[in-house]
Amino acid sequence: MSQEEVLIETKNLDKIYGTGEDSVLALKDINLEIRRGEFVCVLGPSGCGKSTLLKTIAGYIEATNGQCLMQGEEIEGPDWHRGVVFQSSTLYPWMSVKDNVEFGPRMRNLPEDEIKEIQEYFLEEVNLSGFGDKATFELSGGMKQRVALARVLANNPQVILMDEPFGALDALTRNDMQKLIHNIWKENNSTIFFITHDVDEALSLATRVVVMSKRPGRIIREFNVDFTDTLFDENTKFDDSSQRVEYEDEYFKVKNEILDIINNQV
Repeated sequence: MSQEEVLIETKNLDKIYGTGEDSVLALKDINLEIRRGEFVCVLGPSGCGKSTLLKTIAGYIEATNGQCLMQGEEIEGPDWHRGVVFQSSTLYPWMSVKDNVEFGPRMRNLPEDEIKEIQEYFLEEVNLSGFGDKATFELSGGMKQRVALARVLANNPQVILMDEPFGALDALTRNDMQKLIHNIWKENNSTIFFITHDVDEALSLATRVVVMSKRPGRIIREFNVDFTDTLFDENTKFDDSSQRVEYEDEYFKVKNEILDIINNQV
């Protein structure tokens, strides 16, 4: 486990929706730490509470029992230090691309020249330089997600929360977005909490994979992994075939173990 600063911590966290006979226990006894610089991916069966956990960390909903902390302080609502990217891009359709990206810094009353600098920098980061004046409805799904990511990054959040952000994209665009978020994470030393249904996506991106049980969602296993740099480094070379076989064997061993855990929960 990394010795970096703990940014997010949940302690014995439960979430119950509704009351009485209609109540649903969504999360049960969640204990989790997210450290600075980590890329944490969360897997689990549909309906296990992954999105509920993310929304609790984001401050959109309150825990029923237990604590959800950021740097030791109780999370009491949404905060620009925790940026959120959903599966749907949730852009402001009446704004241009650059206005969407500038929205957060403008709400924080930053100087105009700094706002422009931030907007230009992050549109370049997501490979959308020159698209600032476009209307968001003119963009493809993948481009909209790039804008959504740039809008979150423009606030310089300490934690980026991503709820199946590439789930609606075609395979090629999804692969491009995975490379993009990996590179941004590395270059900016970001901290990312990422929900996905795709085990390969989790193993490709994560430094740690968290597996949840069926409802009520509990954390039943964590895997520290280090496949991401090898998978996204085009210069990676194996000196001989035995190295590649050993690497691939380890990858599929972890993948199959995770799949067995999830499938046994269904």
